[in-house]
Amino acid sequence: MNKIDIKSLIIILIHAFIGWVLCGAIMGIGMQVTSMESTLIIHAIGAPIFFAIVSLIYFKKFNYTTPFQTAIIFLAFVIFMDFFIVALLIEKSLEMFESILGIWLPFALIFISTNLTGLAVRKKNN
Repeated sequence: MNKIDIKSLIIILIHAFIGWVLCGAIMGIGMQVTSMESTLIIHAIGAPIFFAIVSLIYFKKFNYTTPFQTAIIFLAFVIFMDFFIVALLIEKSLEMFESILGIWLPFALIFISTNLTGLAVRKKNN
């Protein structure tokens, strides 16, 4: 990993937090207006879009880490928040981690969209 200071790490984590909050908004609003299955489908589509936009902003303005490193950090942050905040504190259950559509597909797509966005920005800048 590129050597980063606390300020740089905080900026990266703020971007990850923004992506996570946007995904949470999809889930929160979706569960109020449509079925759980529809909400999960919308989330699986929206998560990589939101993280592509957030990572585009991050890579254009800051770019402290490689695309792969950023994808790992973003994904680790999302997993951490989903596990500790959503599963343990809010739902008081780990059942959400049994869903491929609800958790594992969005996790994979968040990683892929973040990494590909970073690679595209780096390629354009070279």
